Amino acid sequence: MKILVIGGVAAGTKAAAKLKRQDRSLDVTLIAKDPDISYAGCGLPYYVGGLIPTREDLIVNTPQKFAGLTGVNVLTGREATHLDSKAKTVTVRDLSSGKEEIFSYDACIIATGASPILPPIPGAQLDGVFKVRTPDDAIALREHAKANGCRRAVVVGGGFIGLEMAENLKAQGLTVTVVDLADQILPNVFDPEMAEYVRRHLEKNGIRILTGTPLEAILGQGRVDAVKTGQGTLSADLVVLSIGIRPNTAFLNDSGLEMFKGTIVVDEHLRTNLPDVYAAGDCAMVNNRITGKPQWSAMGSSANYEGRTLAQILTGESKRYPGVLGTGVVKLPGLNAGRTGLSEAAARSAGYDVETVLAVTDDKAHYYPGSSIFIIKLIADRASRKLLGIQVLGGGAVDKMVDIAVTGISMGAVLEDFENLDYAYAPPFSTAIHPFVQAVYILQNKLSGAFETFTPAQYAAGEAAGYTILDAARVPSIPGADYILPTTVNGPLEGHPKDEPLLLVCNRGKQAYFLQNRLKYYGYTNTRVLEGGLVFNEVKSCG
Repeated sequence: MKILVIGGVAAGTKAAAKLKRQDRSLDVTLIAKDPDISYAGCGLPYYVGGLIPTREDLIVNTPQKFAGLTGVNVLTGREATHLDSKAKTVTVRDLSSGKEEIFSYDACIIATGASPILPPIPGAQLDGVFKVRTPDDAIALREHAKANGCRRAVVVGGGFIGLEMAENLKAQGLTVTVVDLADQILPNVFDPEMAEYVRRHLEKNGIRILTGTPLEAILGQGRVDAVKTGQGTLSADLVVLSIGIRPNTAFLNDSGLEMFKGTIVVDEHLRTNLPDVYAAGDCAMVNNRITGKPQWSAMGSSANYEGRTLAQILTGESKRYPGVLGTGVVKLPGLNAGRTGLSEAAARSAGYDVETVLAVTDDKAHYYPGSSIFIIKLIADRASRKLLGIQVLGGGAVDKMVDIAVTGISMGAVLEDFENLDYAYAPPFSTAIHPFVQAVYILQNKLSGAFETFTPAQYAAGEAAGYTILDAARVPSIPGADYILPTTVNGPLEGHPKDEPLLLVCNRGKQAYFLQNRLKYYGYTNTRVLEGGLVFNEVKSCG
């Protein structure tokens, strides 16, 4: 059986290697456009930042090493130009000689990945303007910055890669501005209030953020010296374009392959609409595990899973690819951010009756050196009480929190399923009641009505207008607000009628919840706690 794999980074190499391990008799050929295969694309920003010292560290396998390890026939410097599904052939151009070759197949795997979008604006080809998709891109960027003593960088695009590039350029001593056309950073990934917290954090750490800002031109004579945006002109001697990617599928436009916005539509077995043609990785449109609807999730992790699963399917195993949750995690200066599942907006759009909570917890025992906090947003369905999504910010292991949610969501867990799970605990690692479980408890209290709140989004939208703020922090923290220590409340509050709208605010939300519980006992009927408290929200004083 002849299997032709087109593409050699994540999905392609994983599929090819697994195919040969499953059945050594298979004739597997892998063709790749680039000279490198199986490289660590997600590590490129850290090469730019110097955390990864050499080019060799980025290369998981050379073509020669991969061929020797697996028995796959690897051909680099070859670009697929045409797929003929009736003849079961692929036309390939040798990039060094220009010669065309015809490869036949019994099964064809398309794993051509995606490439950066380069905006059609003046100056995009100037020296000092970079994309970051291959090892050579990262090497050229780092060498250029050092050779030219670059001091000011503009990163266009505030997604995961753009923010990772911003962090690593700042680590190299550059002044960095991030520009994004969207009205928030991390668009379509984090809900607006979470993205706003990240923006404030980045700006406190010296990275300027300009959202809602179109890129109009890159200026310079031969070499970049400025960027023209909708908010004015920014000086720059280095520009990184990270505004998104598009699938490498143009060569398939006349093949009869079903595509959606350039992505190849596949079923749960990663089959396309053409016989014996499959697709995996960044070029493929899979499904969302929760909604079952198509979702494009261009991640190295899912590409590897898809490639491995496809190899098992092609060698006769009863397997299916269940889809993605859009899981992601990013390291920022002094802050990590992770998420999975549906955002609040996506959950509402999908028709769920959504409830959310924002909880601030310790990430490990508060007395242990290096302890920090988690800011956790849970998204759930009221009717079924199923967990739909999580977004987490913090100084520590946010990936741990996200991975718990991935497991729960994938297994259809409801909130009650998390209540007494026997998670690992010791002071260096966690809290006695796990932070994830603490957040679940808080959401359960909200669903039951025991915890009545304004979310940060509601507060920012002005829904607390007309409420009197009571400061319930451990020490007075809000100028002009009445300071009420919860432990001192043993009856009605002097000067505050029981029907007065009261907004209870403390550092994180916990002390305010204790105060709300007492006030309810003494007959107060209109109290709200500000979720996330002063840690998360910018609370105006009462003065």
